[in-house]
Amino acid sequence: MSRISNIIEIFIKELLDESNNLAVEIQRNELADYFNCAPSQINYVLMTRFTVDKGYLIESRRGGGGYIKIVKVNIDKNQYLRMLMEDIGDVIGNMKAEAIIHRLLEKELISEREKRLMLAAISDRSINTPINLKDHIRANILKSMVATIF
Repeated sequence: MSRISNIIEIFIKELLDESNNLAVEIQRNELADYFNCAPSQINYVLMTRFTVDKGYLIESRRGGGGYIKIVKVNIDKNQYLRMLMEDIGDVIGNMKAEAIIHRLLEKELISEREKRLMLAAISDRSINTPINLKDHIRANILKSMVATIF
């Protein structure tokens, strides 16, 4: 499932590149037919890979002439920092924390070396505490690191 999701994501990003990163309009059913998948697969890709915190806005219009408009937006660092802090919250699991760190690398806000250091700091091996406290401590560590890079 993730393989087709990756392919759909790359395809949409290429469409955005061709439009000079302004916006692209697609029809969900046509895209689903093109990739021979269910329209819900297109929804999944849009909801998980083209979110506001990743720099995208999605507009949807239903009906016979319905379409999905994907707009790439530039968010300033302060807005992005606020969104990240809200996303991290008071508790965060290892997988979600890792995804945030990978996004920071993707946005070129951290280097590969910094990514590795951050991943090591938030890993379960590094947080040697009872399970019920790990996600609280991980959230605090991640927030501190994110605030430092901004």
